[in-house]
Amino acid sequence: MNPLDLARPDILALKPYASARVLADSAGILLNANENPWPPPGDDGLALNRYPDPQPPALRHRLAEEYGVDPENLLITRGSDEGIDLLTRAFCRAGQDQALICPPCFGMYALYARIQGAGVVEVPLIEKDDQWQVDFESIASAPDCRLYFLCSPNNPTGNGMDPNAVTQLARRIENHGLVIIDEAYQEFSEQPSLIEHLDDCPNLVVLRTLSKAHGLAGCRIGALIAATDIIELLRRILAPYPLPTPSIRAALAALDNASQRRRQLDEIRRQKQRLIEILDQHPQIHQYWPGLANFVLVRASDGPGLVADAASAGIRLRDQSSQPGLADCVRITIGTKTETTALIEFLKRWRT
Repeated sequence: MNPLDLARPDILALKPYASARVLADSAGILLNANENPWPPPGDDGLALNRYPDPQPPALRHRLAEEYGVDPENLLITRGSDEGIDLLTRAFCRAGQDQALICPPCFGMYALYARIQGAGVVEVPLIEKDDQWQVDFESIASAPDCRLYFLCSPNNPTGNGMDPNAVTQLARRIENHGLVIIDEAYQEFSEQPSLIEHLDDCPNLVVLRTLSKAHGLAGCRIGALIAATDIIELLRRILAPYPLPTPSIRAALAALDNASQRRRQLDEIRRQKQRLIEILDQHPQIHQYWPGLANFVLVRASDGPGLVADAASAGIRLRDQSSQPGLADCVRITIGTKTETTALIEFLKRWRT
């Protein structure tokens, strides 16, 4: 199948905007983009008076190396959020197409679908043997959708998923839909990435981000990895200059510091284990799911009360009670050793 057969016809017919950096490189005397010829104070060699390349080659090649793909299969985006938005706009016709989500999950999948005027089909996760699982059987029997959003590890439940089940789903729906795997938390997990299945499933798309494990939440750098036809289609509706120059430089520096990243990931695992030991014996914590990411989901005797009392102690937790099936549930991100110690001391005092 050709995934472009699933795209909106009006997007396929669209003539994309060609920015100055697309039409010509940044060498020579630059009089083609109406830029200020002088850099601003504090520029520090960044050339902030010049527009950056929409897809900076150095960063694109470095991200492709990081994820083990060809640069032609990768689109740099403003975090994973922009990838979700671009896919929804390119493939969902307002009032006609639908996107499938598996709540509890990241809220932006449904939000972008509704902004686009697309329908949203919900197939909730199922809790089985104290684990959250994707209900692939119910997905198979759901109404046809254009986009199928899955997250592994899932936010906020932390569960992964069987790669074989994902590829089987992709093949089953290849004539009418794309499967999008959000791997924002992949670096924290020991499960293999679905990227390795892209060659077998042309309707499979993988989202990655530097916001989590790489510590660049403030830079907004993500990657959408897919068949080249999908990448070229999405470039038609990409903003002319989506990536700030300081973010590009910070991303390149972070990607070249793998040893520090490994040390931080190891430390997060140690602090997660410390937290779990306290949760395991706390009388007000009725259930918890360690998951595969850098957070733990807990069900407390009073979830909103736990969030409020922690806030009074200067600790911010995330109330998940409004999500389907997560009454009194709270998501706790794993912090530094000092932060985890403060959280543990608070939990020892909380309603005990």
